[in-house]
This record gives sequence, structure tokens and C-alpha cells, in this order.
Amino acid sequence: MVKKRKAIRALRETDIKGVKTNIAFMLNVLNHPDFASGTCDTGFIADNPELLDIEKVEDTEQKVMEFLGNKFVNETKGVKPQFNVPVFPKFAPSEVEGLRGTKQMLDEMGAEKFSGWVHDQQKLFITDTTMRDAQQSLMATRVRTVDMEKIAPAVSVYGNDLFSLEMWGGATFDTSYRFLKESPWERLDTLRKKMPNILFQMLIRGANGVGYKNYPDNVIREFVKEAARSGIDVFRIFDSLNWIQGMEIALDETLNQGKIAEACICYTGDILDESREKYNLDYYVRMAKELERQGSHILGIKDMSGLLKPMAAAKLIKTLKQEIGIPIHLHTHDTSGNGVAAILMAAQAGVDIVDAAFNSMSGLTSQPALNSVVAALQNSDRDTGLDPDKLQKIAEYWRDVRPVYGGFESELVTSTAEIYKYEIPGGQYSNLKPQVESFGLGYKFDEVKDMYKTVNAMLGDIVKVTPTSKVVGDMAIFMVQNELTPENIYEKAAGIDFPDSVVSYFEGMMGQPEGGFPEKLQKLVLKDKPAITQRPGELLPPEDFDDIRKYLQDSLGLEGTLREVISYALYPKVYEDFVKSIRKDGNFRHMGSDIFFHGLSEGETCEVKFEEGHIMMVKLQEVKAVDSEGNREAIFEVNGNRRIIKIKDTSITVNAHNAVLYADVDDPMEIGANIPGNIIKILVKEGETIAENQPIAVIEAMKMETNILALSAGVVERIYVSEGQQVKAGEMIAKLK
Repeated sequence: MVKKRKAIRALRETDIKGVKTNIAFMLNVLNHPDFASGTCDTGFIADNPELLDIEKVEDTEQKVMEFLGNKFVNETKGVKPQFNVPVFPKFAPSEVEGLRGTKQMLDEMGAEKFSGWVHDQQKLFITDTTMRDAQQSLMATRVRTVDMEKIAPAVSVYGNDLFSLEMWGGATFDTSYRFLKESPWERLDTLRKKMPNILFQMLIRGANGVGYKNYPDNVIREFVKEAARSGIDVFRIFDSLNWIQGMEIALDETLNQGKIAEACICYTGDILDESREKYNLDYYVRMAKELERQGSHILGIKDMSGLLKPMAAAKLIKTLKQEIGIPIHLHTHDTSGNGVAAILMAAQAGVDIVDAAFNSMSGLTSQPALNSVVAALQNSDRDTGLDPDKLQKIAEYWRDVRPVYGGFESELVTSTAEIYKYEIPGGQYSNLKPQVESFGLGYKFDEVKDMYKTVNAMLGDIVKVTPTSKVVGDMAIFMVQNELTPENIYEKAAGIDFPDSVVSYFEGMMGQPEGGFPEKLQKLVLKDKPAITQRPGELLPPEDFDDIRKYLQDSLGLEGTLREVISYALYPKVYEDFVKSIRKDGNFRHMGSDIFFHGLSEGETCEVKFEEGHIMMVKLQEVKAVDSEGNREAIFEVNGNRRIIKIKDTSITVNAHNAVLYADVDDPMEIGANIPGNIIKILVKEGETIAENQPIAVIEAMKMETNILALSAGVVERIYVSEGQQVKAGEMIAKLK
């Protein structure tokens, strides 16, 4: 018994990395009561298949090497730009914790009183959009939390007089899960801790939440509640058609939570052009009064396309200030190059708050330049109270960070006044050309832009912002692709299926446009489908959160927290893929972005941080030439230890008889060899129904026969091996369906 305990202890304390071992199997044998009592015989292993039920131990080093090795072999080939090391001011936690800003004022005053205080101030308040709309518009929402949290303390200290930080919502929610493999909730927690003194602001698309479709009312309410509990103070709420009914649930729940409700009017058209009667000054005044009546603490003007010309900004703000008694917050984009001028004219007309981004993250399809606005208003009656010299240090940080994300930036390198002609929102404008090229229509890009304007007119001149801007873009590409015009569409497109977004729009699933739908075009698109005229949320059954929680617990092994449930309700597939990806590939949330996106070159060393106190030193020493199976050996040095892994080169095609297909360890329907050896007997046939843990084949190694068991019940779809075949550990034996 003493010897057994010593053997178990020795095995448990053995740490072998980089190669597979049978330590877990030996521990199962030593701990089995039959083995301990000495009653086992030569059938011991065959009679006790649970001995091979080995708990998988996560090898963090292996996952890091696989991530970096794949980045080198299949993406960068070791070629990467040289980046400056960003310098950022550092502050002790105590220097940040003692600050008092707008966050403390809101908590003490309450939303109603705080709104009145803002309205009475002389200075111009600024919202910094760098961490949300600026990076969303410039670089496809790819900026990672690790780059935000480094500069966060400096923003907290130097930006103490900012009104708010727009750092959440919009496309950041699904992009975090989908592309960055990090949790948007964790981002919110992290930044709230590092910036406790400034209001946090998010963008919510009314009944669309942070998604691209209408959700049941209970999903929107629970999302707002959890966001409020997690640190969001200002909810900027809009509807893609300026349909107030589409904002009502989000607005009502924000008020219930005691947070600042900033309901928005999306600006479109040109109030200076008197020939355009639909979106005139009276329209905006009428809508502003209704939003104030419904309880909005702040009126947002959301100029998502940068269409608000400087003179129009002055006229609009001056009129609204005379008509409503709540603060006005102006959001615009600088695509035309006139953004700063529009802000300054609005400031002169009395606007209370404006959006801007630090200079190195401003301009083009982003917001106007924050540092420049602050400097321009110094020593005036609208002085922001912010220190230009301190703000410059933050701008310099983002100047050095931005090149890391260069691969995500659009080809738009100069401002353009044609935005006034086409009325394409900033984020869509920068992405439209790649989208058109993906359809093989790059040579017709100018034609697509012209068609965008034509389609807008065909739809009756609508508000264009996510998701309705996508409707116009999809329809424009569809018409160019199919050589359609406003004149021939009713004949040529009668039997053609329109894009899903266009069908959804005409069904009324995005709300009701000002002036209604053009009936003839609606009938053509919908064919026999009925349209709705009421709020879509009223027709959608409430989401069953208990069912989602049970699914997350049973199928994904999660706790089923409210955040997890909400994330799944909003983006079921995206969230499930995120959970599986983190488990399979590893969590690299803290990895430096230059390494995350660009990997390592041969001979380069980096630090990989996993959590506080857990840092790994990794050096890529060499990547070998491809072998006969299409693999390349990547040689690493991890914390001083040499390790070698094989990476499949996806650009290499190998002969089928040389290729080895491995079972996915996370897919119970794929059955792999548990050990290397010879297949001496196949026990099932293709098409046969089998039970969980049923033996499907017998493998022999070192004169010991072992059963290969089915991990799940199912039907044998395919058997990949034959009797007498030599297989490797993990090699695919059979697949079930």
C-alpha cells in the first residue's frame, strides 16, 4: 500500500509537456479497487473500459505555440511590420480612485437633476468616442481591450472633465465575441475599474439591441438592466428609421434603471435645401418634442453619415434650443472634412455636448478631432476645461497603437465631399468598396455608389443607419449585379429573390419609415408575403431564459449566468462558437495586439500574459520546411525550455494516401484512436446504429489489445480505417451522425 501511494504521488508530481503520456491511464489503474486488491487478470483492461476515460489536461503552452505557429505558417510567413512601443502615462490606483467626475455627480444627483445641471452649464461638454465609434468607423471595430486598458488610467486623470466615454455597444458587442475572442462584458468590467470617475456611454439600436434584427421585448429589457448594473450610465438609443415606437422599450427600461436616457434623432437630408420637404426643420422639432415628452434626459442628434453641414448645424441647434428644455448632444462624422467646423458652429449655437475622438483616431469616417476642438475653444465662453497638453499624451499613445490595426483600415485616405451626394454612413462608406469587390463588381464601384442614391429615392428617401443602411447597400449591389434600373425592375425582377435584408425591411421587421413604404416596390419584393404595421416586438414571443440557461449548462457546461443567457439570446451561434473557441484554442485576451494580429518572426521573443502573475516568455526559434504530410515543424523556446510542434501548412496539397485525418477531440461524433497501434478488428459497419461506449474496433499495441469505444450514440456514417492498418494516436477511426 505504501509503495502504491508513492507511485501515485510520483506520477502526480511528474510534469511532462509537449508529448503525450500514459500517466493519467496509470493513475486510473493504480486507483482501481481490483488492481489494489490484486484480483485483476489479463482481461482487466478490456473489462474496465473506464480506465481509458482520461480527463483532458489543458496544456496552455501547447495552445500558445499552436496559435503562434499557425499565425506564422498560414498567415504572415514571418513577415511583419515594425511597430513603435506605445508610451502611456502611468498612475497609481490611488490617484485614480480619488477622482470625482460626471459619474459621481450622476450617482449623487440622479438622472433628472443631473440632466438639468448639464443644461445650465456654460462650457461645452465632450464625449470621447475613441474606444467605440472611432475605432468602429476606422478599423472595423477590431481594437482590443488590452490596448484600451493601458491608456485608461490616463484618460481617467487627464480627461476628468469629459462628459462621457462612448466605449460600448454598437458593433463592439458581437465583434468582441466573433473576431477578437474576448467578452464585451469583461471589457466593461475592466474599464469601469480603471476609469471610475467618468460616465460610460453605450449605443443601443432600440428594438435591435446590439444586434441587427428585432428582439423580443424581454431580451431588450434584460439587456438594459444588466448593462446598467455593469456600469453603463448613458444609453444612447436610436431607431434606424427614426420610428419612436422602435425606441420605446429601451427608453422605458433605461428610465426604470435610473440611468441617463439619450434618445436620438438620426439626421438625414439637408435642412438648408428647401426643396427637400421630408426631413425639414419642422420634422426634427416635432420629433425632439415627442422624445422629450416621453422622458428623455438628453436629446441626441445622430449624424451617422456626416451630412450635417456647419451652417445647418447652427440652424438646427439654435432652433432646437428654443423648442426643448433638455440638453442636446451632437454626434457627427468627419467624412466630408467639415466635422470640426460643424461642431464649432453648433457650440456657438448653444449645443451642450459634442462627440469627438482623440486626434490620432479622428477624421475621415471617424469623429472630428477632440484635441483640435479643445484647443479652438480655449479662452472662449465655451472653454471645455480640458488641458490640451495632457490630452496630447493620450493622442500620442493612440498614434503608436493605430498602425497595429492597419490591416483593418479602409482604402479611404482623404476626406470627401461626395458624402453629401450619396448620404452613405461613415462606417458603411469605408466598408462598401471591399463589399462590392467581394461580388466581383469592383470595377463598377462608382456605379454602385450612384445606385445607392437611386435606391434611396426608390425607397422613398429613408433614414440610413444600421440596419437600414445595409438594406440600401444590399439593394444597390443587387441592382447593379442584375442590371436593373428603376424603370425595368418591375419586369426583370418579378421572378428574382431579393436580398434578405430588403425583404425584412419591406415586411416591416425594421419598423415603419416616415411616409410609409412605396406600395408598388413593396409588392414586388414581398410577392405573397404579408407585411406588418405594428411594432415587431409585440409579435415576437418572449425569450425563454430558463430554457437557454439549461442549454448552456447541459450542452456547454456553463454556469448559465444572466450575462451568458443574454449573450446567447442576442447571438446564439456567435456566442456558442466563442465559448468553444476559447476552450479549444485558448484565451489570448491579454496577449499584445502586435503579436495577436501579426505573430512572431523567427528569432523574435515576446511575453504572453494570461492573468496577473502568469506570464510566459516565448521565442520562435525556427520554422522548418514542409514535410511529406504537409506539416512544418515550429521550434519554440518557452520559459527557457525547447519545444517542437507540427503545424499543418494549409497552402500545401498532399496526396490523399499520405494525409492523416485526426478526430476532433471536442466532437463526440468523431472517434479517434486512443493509442497508436494496429487495427486488428473492426466491430461495426457503416449505417449501423450503435450505443454510447459501444466498442467499434480493437487496436493492438505492444501485444496488448484495447477496445476503441464510441463516445456517443449514433449511426456509423463512415469508417476511415481497415483491419491491419497502422494508425496514430488521435487518428480518425469512424464518424457518427
